[in-house]
Amino acid sequence: MTSQTNQAWLNANQVADRYGVGVATIWRWSKARTEFPKPKKLGDNCTRWNLADLEAWESSREEVA
Repeated sequence: MTSQTNQAWLNANQVADRYGVGVATIWRWSKARTEFPKPKKLGDNCTRWNLADLEAWESSREEVA
């Protein structure tokens, strides 16, 4: 069983700040771009992105560039 207690989770505002874009852009990327990590529903009205997933996505983009 994988424990999620040691994982960092970011909300849409934090993800937007990380990439220097607006919150609407983050939601648009999540819906339209298959390579951008999908958010996880952690509870009622609690949607978050896993930091490790975002870092993996960043690494994959660096390899392409």
